[in-house]
Amino acid sequence: MSQPIRNIAILAHVDAGKTTLSERILFAAGEVRRPGRVEDGLATMDYMPEEKERGITIESGVAHFEWKDSWFNFIDTPGHVDFGAEVDMALSAVEGAVLVVSAASGVETQTIAAFKKLREAGVRTILFVNKLDNPDYSLDDTLINIEEILGVRPVLMTLPQYENGRMTGVLDVLSQSRLTHSDTGEEVVDDGWNVDDGWDGSRELKQHYAEAVEFASNFDDEVLKLAMDGKRVPPKMLLRGLKALANSDDYALCYAGSAMEGFGVRSLVTALTFFLPDVPEFNEGELGQVIRLRHFKGVGEISLFRSHTDMERKAWPAGFEFSRLKANLLQPVDEIRAGDIYAMRTPFETELGQTIYLDERRVTRDERENTKNNEPGAPSLKPGASSPEPHASIRDKYQPLLQTRVECLGSEDYHHVEKSLNTLSRMDPSFRVQKDDGGFWYLHTVGEVQLDVLLARLKREFGCEVRAGSPEVRWQERLCRDVGPVENTFQLGPHKISIKLSATPLDSDAHDIRLSAEFLETAPREILAGVRSALLESTEVGILGKGALVGVCFEVHEFTWTEGALPSMIKKACADAVTKLIKPADVRLYEPIMELSLECPVNFAGLVTGDIQARDGKVKEIGGDGKTHFLKADVPLRKIFGYATGVRSISKGSALYSMKLLGYRPAAL
Repeated sequence: MSQPIRNIAILAHVDAGKTTLSERILFAAGEVRRPGRVEDGLATMDYMPEEKERGITIESGVAHFEWKDSWFNFIDTPGHVDFGAEVDMALSAVEGAVLVVSAASGVETQTIAAFKKLREAGVRTILFVNKLDNPDYSLDDTLINIEEILGVRPVLMTLPQYENGRMTGVLDVLSQSRLTHSDTGEEVVDDGWNVDDGWDGSRELKQHYAEAVEFASNFDDEVLKLAMDGKRVPPKMLLRGLKALANSDDYALCYAGSAMEGFGVRSLVTALTFFLPDVPEFNEGELGQVIRLRHFKGVGEISLFRSHTDMERKAWPAGFEFSRLKANLLQPVDEIRAGDIYAMRTPFETELGQTIYLDERRVTRDERENTKNNEPGAPSLKPGASSPEPHASIRDKYQPLLQTRVECLGSEDYHHVEKSLNTLSRMDPSFRVQKDDGGFWYLHTVGEVQLDVLLARLKREFGCEVRAGSPEVRWQERLCRDVGPVENTFQLGPHKISIKLSATPLDSDAHDIRLSAEFLETAPREILAGVRSALLESTEVGILGKGALVGVCFEVHEFTWTEGALPSMIKKACADAVTKLIKPADVRLYEPIMELSLECPVNFAGLVTGDIQARDGKVKEIGGDGKTHFLKADVPLRKIFGYATGVRSISKGSALYSMKLLGYRPAAL
């Protein structure tokens, strides 16, 4: 029987201890000799220089390990809001996840966002309450916080133990045992401790076992019968009931401990083998799906790939290579297994979310041009109609809020920089590149951190020297009145294109394009697609150059063309028609408003609040527990550039904050 595969992700708010927990899991599994510390820049999963410098996870790192006869693919995801697209793509390839909650801070904004992502993706989730090495942090308060904010009943499966104010071990509810540290720092079962001998914590441990039985009885009739008869429910039967409970939206198995001190990790990883589902069944004829793209200096582009089939090296398609990816190291393999995750190199470019099929026919001419391979068994590059492309929905989900002008230092570097920027935009679906006819580009990013990292990677990974301007807020431009129709003609040599165009405003942020019945009936598909694409592309630039034009419906009344007209001519004719149709007076600017959530020691509350109000922020919620001050405010994005530096100075580095887009409002200019 083949080894069970468990694909898991780990998510959390920034500074909840997610990467530290990842390191401890690898240490417990014997993958590293000692767990690396994020503070020292030694975290195994954070291999990028930008990650080590900032102490945050940027790319979803992948590690592989074995535990109790199960094979794990372990993805450590970013916690910073600028890299939310990385989290979304990681969740498309896993069946289970660990959501880390800091006992120091409780459920925070990104905790809520991560939990929502997990629910939407249908990923089974186990909670880990971290930072309990500090006895001043309350486990009970954190559990109440989880139930109130996340709306699930946490079922506690480990309890921390303390001696003289120091954490010395954890009690495991399911096995009714105590785990402590060996001389080498590994977490081991304390053979000298027995729950029935009346040791410290025995009563509490039995109480939580009874609670677990009570909760599991809602999902297992045999457990319910024994519980109602007052008989003991054995651990194996309780395990079966908890497996059903773990799949419920009303409950969540919860493990408690300290990632920094290495307590509670062993019980957590064992739970991942018990309570997570097996990998699904895949369709026949599929090689697998691309879930991430990576670029390594000296290696080039690789695809993080989830296999949908079992296949030995001798049967691999020509030009394909598969490896294990451990941080940034590639370790070749001799076979691939369905459900497992590999690094894949191909003779062609792949796309995020793309399903690659094993097709026994010869490839078509278009595929041959892409693969440069016309042998039987070559993979088809076209995702089937039933195969979703996760990157498409992610591009729609993440709105770039900043735009930054970038240009080459030397004209001879132009094509290399353009190719590198396009590669980076393919790797990160929340980042977009807009080419300008003036020989430069606009980088559209979610936030400042993402921009800084992209520029650093452009130089380090691709060797591109560029000059970047200061980031500017990417506004929305909205059409505020009906315009047109206008006529525009573009001629190049014997070829001529004419278009008659009008536009009306929409109530939403959407775009709509209506084509005349005659045009629809007479134009070939490529002409229709070219017109739609050109008009949509023109909205990305906007009329004022401040941001995308949204809420507009274009109507093409007439469109004529000569045979042999090039796609570039269609693009030019449509772009000029839009410029001619919509004038600056026809649009109104809307600016992005951010929701800022912040917490800091109470002695800095006045300074922090005053600074937010000075940035035209509107405080809408204030709270705290006497030690920690919490607030939520709406702040214009243009007023909050460089906030990380400002709030760090005001609070002496003690404030934690996160931001998310609240919406757009008319700009007061």
